[in-house]
Amino acid sequence: MLRVWSASPPLQTLLMPRSPLASLPSRCWGLGPSQALRRSHPLSTQSEPCRSSLSRRNHEAKQKRQREKQMALEAGITPKGKAPAGSSKAWTPKEVVLYEVPTEPGEKKDVYRLLPPAYSPRYVEAAWYSWWVREGFFKPEYQTRLPQATGETFSMCIPPPNVTGSLHIGHALTVAIQDALVRWHRMRGDQVLWIPGSDHAGIATQAVVEKQLWKERGMRRHELSREKFLREVWKWKDEKGGEISEQLQALGASLDWDRECFTMDAGFSVAVTEAFVRLYEAGLLYRSQQLVNWSCTLRSAISDIEVESRPLPGHTELQLPGCPTPVSFGLLVSVAFPVDGEPDAEVVVGTTRPETLPGDVAVAVHPDDSRYTHLHGRQLRHPLTGQLLPLITDSTVQPHVGTGAVKVTPAHSPADAELGARHGLSPLSVIAEDGTMTSLCGDWLQGLHRFVAREKIISALRERGLFRGLQNHPMVLPICSRSGDVIEYLLKSQWFVRCREMGDRAAQMQVRCRKGSSNGLSVQAVESGALELSPSFHQKNWQHWFSHIGDWCVSRQLWWGHRIPAYLVVEEHMKGDGEDCWVVGRTETEARKIAAELTGRSEAELTLQRDPDVLDTWFSSALFPFAALGWPQETPDLARFYPLSLLETGSDLLLFWVGRMVMLGTQLTGQLPFTKVLLHSMVRDGQGRKMSKSLGNVLDPRDIISGVELQVLQEKLKDGNLDSTELAIAAAAQLCRHLPPFLSLWLQRKDFPHGIPECGTDALRFALCSHRALGGDVHLSVSEVLSSRHFCNKIWNALRFILNALGEGFVPQPAEELSPSSPTDAWILSRLAHTAQECERAFLARELPLITHALHHFWLHSLCDVYLEAVKPVLSHSPHPQGPPQVLFSCADVGLRLLAPLMPFLAEELWQRLPPRPGSNSAPSISVAPYPTTHSLEHWRQPALEQHFSQVQEAVQVLRALRATYQLTKARPRVLLQSSEPGELSLFKPFLEPLATLGHCGAVGLLPPGVAAPSGWAQAPLSDTIQVYMELQGLVDPQAHLALLAARRRKLQKQLDGLMAWTPSGGEEETKRQQRLSSLQLELSKLDKAASHLRQLTDACPSPKEL
Repeated sequence: MLRVWSASPPLQTLLMPRSPLASLPSRCWGLGPSQALRRSHPLSTQSEPCRSSLSRRNHEAKQKRQREKQMALEAGITPKGKAPAGSSKAWTPKEVVLYEVPTEPGEKKDVYRLLPPAYSPRYVEAAWYSWWVREGFFKPEYQTRLPQATGETFSMCIPPPNVTGSLHIGHALTVAIQDALVRWHRMRGDQVLWIPGSDHAGIATQAVVEKQLWKERGMRRHELSREKFLREVWKWKDEKGGEISEQLQALGASLDWDRECFTMDAGFSVAVTEAFVRLYEAGLLYRSQQLVNWSCTLRSAISDIEVESRPLPGHTELQLPGCPTPVSFGLLVSVAFPVDGEPDAEVVVGTTRPETLPGDVAVAVHPDDSRYTHLHGRQLRHPLTGQLLPLITDSTVQPHVGTGAVKVTPAHSPADAELGARHGLSPLSVIAEDGTMTSLCGDWLQGLHRFVAREKIISALRERGLFRGLQNHPMVLPICSRSGDVIEYLLKSQWFVRCREMGDRAAQMQVRCRKGSSNGLSVQAVESGALELSPSFHQKNWQHWFSHIGDWCVSRQLWWGHRIPAYLVVEEHMKGDGEDCWVVGRTETEARKIAAELTGRSEAELTLQRDPDVLDTWFSSALFPFAALGWPQETPDLARFYPLSLLETGSDLLLFWVGRMVMLGTQLTGQLPFTKVLLHSMVRDGQGRKMSKSLGNVLDPRDIISGVELQVLQEKLKDGNLDSTELAIAAAAQLCRHLPPFLSLWLQRKDFPHGIPECGTDALRFALCSHRALGGDVHLSVSEVLSSRHFCNKIWNALRFILNALGEGFVPQPAEELSPSSPTDAWILSRLAHTAQECERAFLARELPLITHALHHFWLHSLCDVYLEAVKPVLSHSPHPQGPPQVLFSCADVGLRLLAPLMPFLAEELWQRLPPRPGSNSAPSISVAPYPTTHSLEHWRQPALEQHFSQVQEAVQVLRALRATYQLTKARPRVLLQSSEPGELSLFKPFLEPLATLGHCGAVGLLPPGVAAPSGWAQAPLSDTIQVYMELQGLVDPQAHLALLAARRRKLQKQLDGLMAWTPSGGEEETKRQQRLSSLQLELSKLDKAASHLRQLTDACPSPKEL
């Protein structure tokens, strides 16, 4: 049964740049009364302000028509900053229809009932997914039984999302692209494996659980034992981890769920340990004291990708964790270092980090800087301690920056660490793990927060007369994306991966890059090799990153994650000789045996302490392509599906994830983990920031799919894991900082006061795939998704019409036997075959926007706007002719199969309603039905016929323009075509009937060359050689219409005069002005010509009022 109710109050449309799909009319093509299907359940009669009466609807329809006419006259230049009238689509409440037939999960949906009268996403998307999964359509084993099986494999893994919550629109873009490619390969007949999985997200997950513990119990992690805390994390994962799977299923992702993996699963943990041990045994892993990115809030090292480089224009105050008052940055403090032995001599250096002054061990200048030549070899007095520091020379110092002298702090600056190493300087660590000052700073600073110590140091410099000024200074501040704290560079003993050797191998993979051409098919080999990057411009970043790669710190001071399989030999550590003895083993037993061999002691007398740290999450993620297939075991999946056929992911992960997968995959398996890499752009929020749970700028795709009220969106933020400070910031900013660009605009402009309207999965996927996501960043607006929903409704209505036209007892012909009975039938079949060719080419080139464009053009402009309208009079004949229903069936069958990879739910719902072809081994689901190929439909292609019909369509536009000019709303005037070229009109002979139907005219005839046209008929050129004549006599009142034309002409002339007098300020505005001038002049010319015809009619005959 169906349940129908009315949607929420009307939502205003977002004024955003629109995609090509945004031009769909708000009221889609529908069935006439004779074709209307009987409702199986009455609609709700609930009263609503927006549609409470027929007069209100009529008034709104009239206003809409007036706006459209105004747009036709005034489209062109609009005031700067003002959106053109009608540029946004008013969203009216839609009827929500539910599928309520009792259906157990996994059972097939009932498709024997009538289709609801209008498209409703909730009805369409119900029940299908669980049936797909139960039937095993997503498993590669099933696909080997398909009649169209190719014997080829296609394997891909989903970039494992962090388990810390839910997916956002950026993830939805990834899923939409990947699932479209996967479904196409599956329908093509390939043996497809798409591996689902999620990442344990060490830092993020631990932070979320710690916040939750504090919020609910007022406890910190360290108040629990490690084991108890880990139990809390696993409990949280078990409760929340399923949400990602639910979202993926809502998005229609055709993943093989039986092969789902989690990076902390037992099998995956074995792979991580094995990888660590093998790298260590190969000499590619070592322990050393080096500078690392340190988060004082998290008390852990973090990866480069978790460091946000925030540019500051100058003096800026930031509220940081653990600081009660804002901290100033973007200021350059000038400090004097007195020259030892010369009371009046000093060297002034500038620093943005005066808190690191206690850690200075030297001052450096350029050896060729003449200002300091006389001081070479001299010593300076430290401004705080008075200790002697050497003045050293180094060619890396930039003499033109500041004073040309820099302080050297090897323990807290990567650049200074390299400089200090070259000159044999010993580092002094003056900032502790928690961000306080160490004992090396002296009692007056020890234990103070580093930014509190900063102010105390500046005060001390002032007192000693060594402070030389403060000025604005643009800088880039490293911020921890997880905590919001300023990153410190600290010397820590950690485990590092040697990347140079593996990086050289990865950089020399002789990368092939796909270069786009007009048809998206050309692949130019920049260098012959095995790894293909697309788009090609990423190759430069790839080569640069690997040529400058440093060693990778993989230690993290966390409890949640893969604990490092390294053990400290306590007995050797207690010797106190400064050299710790570490051993690495798959198990403690193995490590103990290695330690015994290394130390010469018996295993029984050795005490081993396992490293408390865990591995960087990116380490385990880099193993995903092969660990998810069972590595290090030689599993059947590993042998059959590795290397992966394609890796598709966001371009922001090219280096940190893709590059590391290539390094470790090649090292550990001896093969590239994949042969092709497809990179899409990012969906960013209003501030240009990446979607991140920790930033609170995440929008759940389900909110667009199902719709959501604004209050619910706000409650989601409040119920999240933001602490009170973060939540206060969000509230103060009215949430605008934390939401994607389109949602921020809703809140700012109140365009969507009631939240997000229901759009559906298919509409969201289609809109996402319509973006050229391989170029610039994606800024998706809900108006685009709504336009895709309108497109879904257009397809829905088209299928209702087709099913009604087929009637009961219809038997489809085999496609190869279908022979069109008319030129119009032949034209639509040729357009269908051409669309299949475009889709096939675009899928091979992985250019999804070309596919969405081709499908949109076929369904909307070829099938609905032309063929269905042209065939209606033919189908009204009794009995029905045999040809058009067969053509309609083929258009529906092939068109839905072409659409299925992008709109799986809608395609399945409608395809299941089509009658099966007799004697064929029909697929049980469209998801495993053969995808239409160029070869299979080649016999329908008639390019010459399509070219001829394009002239018919141009004639239709001319006829409609004439009808509009003379306001022939109901009349069906006769039409004549005349050509000066003998034989040219023969092209129109087969299409005279559809020309009359589509042009809303009466009979269309051909006028021989040289024969005079009937007097008083309107005339318009179709081309240089073809004229169109339309009957006006008796159909218009010339006198009344001349007055209307005169009024329109005065209005247009006024606009023209204003444009002629206006002098634009820029080149772009001048171009728009010229375009508008041309448009107005053309329109005035048409009006003058129409007025001339009407005067002829006035002279030739009396007006209808006089008759």
